[in-house]
Amino acid sequence: MKKSVTSYCFDRKLKSGELDLLQCVLCAAETGFDAIEFTDFMPPEGYSEREYAAVLREEADKNHIEISAFSVGAELLRSDGTVSRDAVERVKSKVDVAAALGCRVMRHDVTRGFASRGNGMKGFFSVKDRLAGACREITLYAAEKGVRTCVENHGFFCQDSDRVESLVNAVENDNFGVLLDVGNFLCVDEDPVCAAGRLAPYAFNVHIKDFIVKDRPDVPPDDAFFMSRGGKYLLGTVPGHGSVPVAACVRALKRAGYDGYLTLEFEGREEFFYALESGLKYIENVIKQQ
Repeated sequence: MKKSVTSYCFDRKLKSGELDLLQCVLCAAETGFDAIEFTDFMPPEGYSEREYAAVLREEADKNHIEISAFSVGAELLRSDGTVSRDAVERVKSKVDVAAALGCRVMRHDVTRGFASRGNGMKGFFSVKDRLAGACREITLYAAEKGVRTCVENHGFFCQDSDRVESLVNAVENDNFGVLLDVGNFLCVDEDPVCAAGRLAPYAFNVHIKDFIVKDRPDVPPDDAFFMSRGGKYLLGTVPGHGSVPVAACVRALKRAGYDGYLTLEFEGREEFFYALESGLKYIENVIKQQ
């Protein structure tokens, strides 16, 4: 297995202007990661997305670091629950960016879900087939570009392992799989090891994330915590400092034959460079235990 880091970890540095994406590539390489994953980005003035993707690819090659994946947001459903053609075409255009980056995996969202809209639809399984059709169209396009697409267990509506597995099987295409985030299962109160074992056969990429969990306190610990579906309070932290049994999740992945990237995704309040170095060391130790 190889060690990767997502550019999402650099989000605060990017927003403050302390770093740009080219500097993130250098930082990831100098810290000791084998690869970097990019999230959707706004190119500098004078560049198209694909042109800047080529620049990032060149910078990664110069620093002897791989680009493990490209992750983009998406909302494939309209407010009435039908598929948005504009959204599907937008995600297909992001496949072209992934190809320009030279990465072979692209993760995209499917939907944040919907409130009651008076249309008779109550939840995920009522729109699963529509989502599967959209995902199938995207992944067929991506396959022509040499890119595999995947959905992450992310965003509550499509976060439970049974929902994600059901969607992947409904798409019915080997080019479509899962970005498995070992921490995100806690957001829907699932056991991470059981859920990781369930989705391991479909994994194209893996995020290593951790949370501190407060089990249903009377009041929120502070504003930085967010609530799981079942009422627990979660706070992002450096992997290895929280409640996620990361090593056991990775063992479940290895039993299923996964041998790809383990990508650090840090959402905590710890100092940035400490979190980056500590997260890398933790991932290295997890790999050694396998």
